[in-house]
Amino acid sequence: MSSHITLRQFRYFIAVAESGSVAAASRMLSIAQSAVTKSMQELEDEIGQRLFERSSKGMLLTQQGHRFLASARQVIGAVADATRLRRSEGGLAGTLNVGVTSLVAGYYLSELLSRYLRNCPAVQVQVTEETPPFLEHLLINGELDVAIMVSNVLGEPQALVAETLTRSPNRVWLASNHPLTAADEVTLADCANHDQVVLEADRIDDLMRAAWARHQLKPRTLLRTSSLEAVRSLVGAGTGIAVLPDFLYRPWTLDAEHVDVRRLRDELPTVDVGLVWRRGLALKPAALEFIEMAREQSRSRRH
Repeated sequence: MSSHITLRQFRYFIAVAESGSVAAASRMLSIAQSAVTKSMQELEDEIGQRLFERSSKGMLLTQQGHRFLASARQVIGAVADATRLRRSEGGLAGTLNVGVTSLVAGYYLSELLSRYLRNCPAVQVQVTEETPPFLEHLLINGELDVAIMVSNVLGEPQALVAETLTRSPNRVWLASNHPLTAADEVTLADCANHDQVVLEADRIDDLMRAAWARHQLKPRTLLRTSSLEAVRSLVGAGTGIAVLPDFLYRPWTLDAEHVDVRRLRDELPTVDVGLVWRRGLALKPAALEFIEMAREQSRSRRH
């Protein structure tokens, strides 16, 4: 990678990629739109590749843009690591028990966990993957220090503290040759006319069931599955459509060339992924450090 690329350009690029427009990124960064635009043009010139598809709807990442986003996040994360102050001279020790759901693990845990292990090599970390209800049970019982999971549909909210790391809007997934792709935005009523492939994982289906009921719609369910790969391949084959949170859409996967996404005109609740721990629990230093690192990662992804 060229030595002329600056950290500022990485930060500006991440802001544009995640907000989807120069205007939103400039508001987030509190700088002029022209400075962001100029920075993105210089970045593309420097690496000799187009990172964005520009349209009246905003800035969409190209495939190279998605790859570059992963690298940019690693760079910003490495800088944060390098400038971190150790909480104590010898670093942290002890144990940390983290819970995670299978759906969230691949998206939020890998980068965070590798950074934590690098920064806190003396801490013994144990990760438990379980369903949301069982993770809540383990947290309340004191068998887990903290969990990363969908945090806005907890079964026992009064017993737990939830801190949002990311809010993901829902969008419609459909085959790239599906008739609904003719529009930039679709309504839930449009979607209700087509067979649904429902992802039964992390209570995401509960949020959607409530949304359909609120809009007094009763779409036909073709299949309920806990496999995201099954949803992707069925949608890509044109068998049905799915309404899913944005964080699950990975445009660089093989199936993605057959799967398109469209915004929903109707307001739907976001799917929030966050940290959850037992209310009233005095968190130990190893858990506090993990929580702080998760917050840092979340901030770097937003900014």
